[in-house]
Amino acid sequence: MIKKPLFTSIALLLLLTRCAMMQTIVKSTFPYTTDLTIPSTSVPGKQYETVAMANSLDQDFTKDGNNANKVGEVRIVSAKMRSIGPTYFNFGDMISIKIYMSGADGEDEVLVASRTNITADAGNGINLDVENSDFLDKLVRLPGIRIRMVYVLRNNTASDTNLRLVLSLGGDPND
Repeated sequence: MIKKPLFTSIALLLLLTRCAMMQTIVKSTFPYTTDLTIPSTSVPGKQYETVAMANSLDQDFTKDGNNANKVGEVRIVSAKMRSIGPTYFNFGDMISIKIYMSGADGEDEVLVASRTNITADAGNGINLDVENSDFLDKLVRLPGIRIRMVYVLRNNTASDTNLRLVLSLGGDPND
């Protein structure tokens, strides 16, 4: 008697893990994160950039046997930054931020988020404006994701500042 519900549960679980909607949910659950550093030598009013590689718990968007081909039209859903050192850093010390995503080699770079005219009292966390007019299907299937932040400071920083960027992705099922 117990064998039938157990068999049904296992069969249902296997079916769901292969279905496009389930793969879309799984792939959209784990954001890409990276830590970016603003050196204390950065001068206010001048444009700078910093580069880092992004990581995700589920980085396997490749199509080699993991059902990632069931997920398409991948785009940025949200982009958030917070200061991780020093934690008291105020994003109001920045005028603007632009976030670009590309392959590890810097090719096929796409603007994915930005924020301009940041208010002086922004605090130690900020939501960026998402640029999701480009699909990122090709990029997320590459073995490495490179993030480049272009920024302009309003005020000097007393020490090197470490920021954590969290990029949440979303996609649609490919049936």
